[in-house]
Amino acid sequence: MLHEIYPNVFNNRYLNSQDIKDDDFILIYKNNSILLVKYNSSFIIPQKKDLINLIAFNNFTFAFSLNENSCFIVYETFDLSNDFKWEDIFALRYNSIKEIAWIGNVGHQLFNWYGDNKFCGRCGEKTEKKDTERALICKNCENVIYPKISPAVIVAITCKNKILLAKGHNRKINYYSLIAGFVEIGETFEEAVKREVKEEIGLDITNIKYYKSQPWPFSNSIMIGYFADGDDSQKISIDKSEILEADWFSFDNLPNHSPNLSIAGEMIEYLKQNNNY
Repeated sequence: MLHEIYPNVFNNRYLNSQDIKDDDFILIYKNNSILLVKYNSSFIIPQKKDLINLIAFNNFTFAFSLNENSCFIVYETFDLSNDFKWEDIFALRYNSIKEIAWIGNVGHQLFNWYGDNKFCGRCGEKTEKKDTERALICKNCENVIYPKISPAVIVAITCKNKILLAKGHNRKINYYSLIAGFVEIGETFEEAVKREVKEEIGLDITNIKYYKSQPWPFSNSIMIGYFADGDDSQKISIDKSEILEADWFSFDNLPNHSPNLSIAGEMIEYLKQNNNY
C-alpha cells in the first residue's frame, strides 16, 4: 500500500525546527500540485541543495522526517526551468519511488490543513503555530486546533466465488472498487459498515471481520478495512448520488479495479490469491 515504504522510515514526530539542512526535502505546493526536480530519467521531490540559489527560505514549516532527513513545507515559488515541473498530487501516488509519493501526499494534507486554519473558527482571530506540538493556537480565546483526521470504513463483500464491486462518480478513478464511507458521529465502525452498504447498494451483510487500516491523505482520513458476507440473491439498489454502477464479479473475471496502492486494491487481491471467499 502507499504508506508501506519499508526499509525507509517515516517519522511524524513534530519538531520545532528552524534549521533546514542541504539534504532535507522541500515540499512546495501550488493548489493540488507539488514541485518536483529532475533526477536521472524521472522527477523527485527536491532537497534544499537543489533550490539554494533559487529561493530565500524565509517562510517554511517543519512537516515530518524521512529516514535521517527532515521534510519542510516551504511557501515560496519561482520561475521554473526544464529541471523542474509541477506534478498533480493524485498522479504523484504512482511515482515509482514509493517514499517520495508518500511524503509528497502527506505533506499536501498538512499544507491544506495549515491553509484552512489561518483563523480561529471560534472567535475569528489569527492563529499561530504551537512550539511544542503540531497544532495551531488562538492567543485570543486559547482555542487549540489539531490536524483533522476523519475515520472511514471500507468493506469487501463476498458471496461464494464472487465479490461486490462498485464504481463511483469520481472522474479521476475510472475503475471498480469497494463500498466505503465516513463514520458518522455516535456509531461504531461496524455500524458504519452496515449503514454504508445499505445506503449505497441496498444490501444486508453479515459476518463482518476487521482486516487492517490505512492512512489516506487525499481525504484527510484513516481507512478501516473489513470483510463481510453478502447474498447475491438480494437485489442491488444503488444510491445514484454516490454510485454509478455496482455488481457481483467472479474472482476469475475481475474488471479493472483499485490498485494495490490502496487498501481496497490490497483487499481484493488478498481475497483472490488466498481463495478467502
